[in-house]
Amino acid sequence: MRHKNGLRKLGRTTSHRAAMLKNMVSSLFLTTPAEDGTAYERIITTPEKAKEARRLAEKAITLGKKGTLAARRRAVQILGDRAAV
Repeated sequence: MRHKNGLRKLGRTTSHRAAMLKNMVSSLFLTTPAEDGTAYERIITTPEKAKEARRLAEKAITLGKKGTLAARRRAVQILGDRAAV
């Protein structure tokens, strides 16, 4: 049984998976509006990767709502990119 084993391994090593998810989430936050101005650009990925990236993105958004210096520092740890914070 897989009780309390909530992470998807995605066929990668731990370091590769962490780096990939950080890059996906930071690029999600750094997307710009599309040229026609109606929507934002998209990130092309698989549903499994998107579900895992959503976990990190929601944590970063929650930290952004707090707005404290400690929360910003934790968000930089999650995202690995100051520009995305």
